Amino acid sequence: MIPASPGRMGVDFEERVDFARLRAYRLGRARAALEASDLGALLLFDINNIRYVSSTMIGEWARDKVARYVLLTRTGEPVVWDFGSAARHHQLYAPWIVPSNSRAGMLGLRGAVAPDAGLIAAAVAELRGLLAEHGVAGEPVGVDIAETPMFLELQRSGVDVRDGQQVMLDARVLKSADEIMLLSTAAAMVDGVYQDIAEALKPGIRENEIVALANKRLYEMGSDDVEAINAVSGERCSPHPHNFSDRLIRPGDQAYFDIIQSFNGYRTCYYRTFAVGRATASQRDAYARAREWIDAAIDLVRPGVTTDQIARLWPAAPEFGFADEMAAFGLQFGHGLGLGLHERPIISRLNSLTHPVELREGMVFALETYCPADDGYSAARIEEEVVVTAEGAAVLTLFPAEQLFVANRY
Repeated sequence: MIPASPGRMGVDFEERVDFARLRAYRLGRARAALEASDLGALLLFDINNIRYVSSTMIGEWARDKVARYVLLTRTGEPVVWDFGSAARHHQLYAPWIVPSNSRAGMLGLRGAVAPDAGLIAAAVAELRGLLAEHGVAGEPVGVDIAETPMFLELQRSGVDVRDGQQVMLDARVLKSADEIMLLSTAAAMVDGVYQDIAEALKPGIRENEIVALANKRLYEMGSDDVEAINAVSGERCSPHPHNFSDRLIRPGDQAYFDIIQSFNGYRTCYYRTFAVGRATASQRDAYARAREWIDAAIDLVRPGVTTDQIARLWPAAPEFGFADEMAAFGLQFGHGLGLGLHERPIISRLNSLTHPVELREGMVFALETYCPADDGYSAARIEEEVVVTAEGAAVLTLFPAEQLFVANRY
């Protein structure tokens, strides 16, 4: 069962998220993916992969620093290099990591410390020693993302560097019951924020004020990262700018929002479209078409369906005003959700028609549609998060979206 309104606390009277089980599942999936590859080890800098393998995190500060890394070999336990004192913290409070495997490390902070300072060379020497200790010296090492000097130093020292991100995305593609519970909880938080937005969406409020409201409510509810909120209204709706501004909301505007945030690392991507006070026939028609496109996709979701079948349900780029699929990418779109905002599968006419992926039970992804209105400036944007079950799609995003929602109707 996928709860629509799960609790966020641990309790003794209901089964909720079992974090020990979650940690074991994720590490087990990573080990199985590594074992199925031709790699001897994975060297991970992507913080989503680090969290998946080691269940350690030091906050969103680390997302763009490339400052932490993990080594997972075929034969050993994860070794985590952390930012300074975070290593000591994990020795004290993360007992599932072997204490000696929580280590302080520093590479360069995206080049702020130049490579000739020797930190990267020293790190690679330490890594090579561990590869030898674990019996995988000379075997290929999969790296997900890294600073260029790290890649160059690994290669200079004789390490056969391969693409480790593909291995990790294979591991992360199927979600456990605990992961689905966390994704459902994150979506439930956004359900509530949309109620707040619907009540606040009146003439005179600005897009950035809606963004501030959403940030405040999400952090109050326990979000650990409000990554981004798109707030788009009026003439800004078409084409979609993927941002927010200080534009004043006016009577009769169409407005859509995307709330991207995470609870215990598990992310949402959740669009809703509103009309402010009243709606025109043009706005309603655009919304109805966007709804038809997303409903057709949801109805098709089940194990064994391939992503090209879903992508073909959506209009080609020229049918809604774009020259080609690259120019329209992300408007008729599907993407996996988990610790990352964009996991597998990626569903789009740009890639899925020629490289389809088969849907499997346990996948979780968002489906998004977009339709510009014939008034030349309004547009509708809808997004639903779904879990692939044996019976079809289970929808996690529950704020009403069957029809265009008119906020504060006149």
